Amino acid sequence: MAHDFDLITLGAGSGGVAASRRAALHGARVAIVEAGRVGGTCVLRGCVPKKLLMYAAAFGDAFAEARGYGWALGEGAPAFDMARWQAAKTAETDRLEGIYRQMLSAGNVMLIEGFARLVGPGRVAVRGTSGDDREITAPHVLIATGAAPVRDSIPGIETCATSDDLLDLAALPTTAAVIGAGYVAVEFASMLARLGTKVSLFFRDTLPLRGFDELLRTSAAQSLTAAGVELNPGSVPTRIQRVEGEFVLLSGDRVRSFPWVLNATGRRPNTGGLGLESVGLLPGRNGAVAVKPGSRTAADGVYAIGDVVDHKNLTPVAIAEGRALADTLFGGTPRVVDLSRVASAVFMLPPLASVGPTEAEAIAQGHRVKVYETDFRAMKQAFIGGTERTRMKLLVDAATDQVLAVHMAGHDAPEIVQSLAVALTAGATKAHFDQTVAVHPTAAEEFVLMREPTRTVG
Repeated sequence: MAHDFDLITLGAGSGGVAASRRAALHGARVAIVEAGRVGGTCVLRGCVPKKLLMYAAAFGDAFAEARGYGWALGEGAPAFDMARWQAAKTAETDRLEGIYRQMLSAGNVMLIEGFARLVGPGRVAVRGTSGDDREITAPHVLIATGAAPVRDSIPGIETCATSDDLLDLAALPTTAAVIGAGYVAVEFASMLARLGTKVSLFFRDTLPLRGFDELLRTSAAQSLTAAGVELNPGSVPTRIQRVEGEFVLLSGDRVRSFPWVLNATGRRPNTGGLGLESVGLLPGRNGAVAVKPGSRTAADGVYAIGDVVDHKNLTPVAIAEGRALADTLFGGTPRVVDLSRVASAVFMLPPLASVGPTEAEAIAQGHRVKVYETDFRAMKQAFIGGTERTRMKLLVDAATDQVLAVHMAGHDAPEIVQSLAVALTAGATKAHFDQTVAVHPTAAEEFVLMREPTRTVG
């Protein structure tokens, strides 16, 4: 059977674009189908605009610290203009979308704008956004449709804003509730507090950021409290109502009202309406597409990467998976992405970053672990009498001396951990860290100066 393309990609986010461009570079005929804007969550609604807002929020701390360094800022407190920021953010995401479209065009990838649906093995029906419906075929179909905010986690929460809505606000609320305790909840609670919003954070667990090392979870809670965020652990509303323009959060006998509420209760893979059943696929947990090694699904010729798989929902993971798949299918170099040492960061203020297992995970994996920890005020804070602390942890296998994990809370943590992730990927030992000459004065030097473990566990 003659096919229209060698690969059809559903979704023009970071992973889908990376896979499509790499496949085309290998000579494959590629089409990518997208019903919305090109660039996906990270570029348009996630990583990029979120970090731009983090930069804006960081000036709140900088202004407060500047006087301690001799700056005279004049009368009155600096004021943040959300409308001005939002206009600049929109211009930047528009620019980036243009770059993504240009990359597809220059890379000989055909962009088809419309809603895609599988209608059988190797067959994709496209309902064009301009009314031009068509059916296209390929021996390989890649599902890279990403995920979207959950809007039904609590009765009534569908009326609340999501992170998509927050990034498009022209004015910030004076008071807000944030429901959730993952990346999105913690990051935006931290930012909003520094931009002048009084924030209350509601979450089920005793600490935010479930799944992170206990050191980072504790640090996050302390940093949020220091920023003025009211923490409500073990307290999630059972129902939300709109009453006279207010959001009323109900939980047992407890009633709280807020003018604005951020729904940060999670994200769900975008698999609805994809026609997965036409190729014998049934979405699994939370609507995710199950995959085998190499991004292969249970259906021959159908693959899935990124957030739609719901394993490690990070943009670089989706990109790496997409490129590995393209190399495997069309480049003659079969390979599988190693996800055992994927670094991640939480862009709250101060930020957190991590690579490798948590202490509990390392013990559960059978390691006897030497734990090295340090907790200090960085020079920048000590000079002005600040209270912000930097915390670091190294996990080392007691038998082999291999460094298993790095965890850090503090200024520049994502940049520092990104570099150390290279060392862990290369199999660095604690002896390698000890033999490394420090750069002084830096916070990062502490990672090569921790000589004695605080404890050995497992």
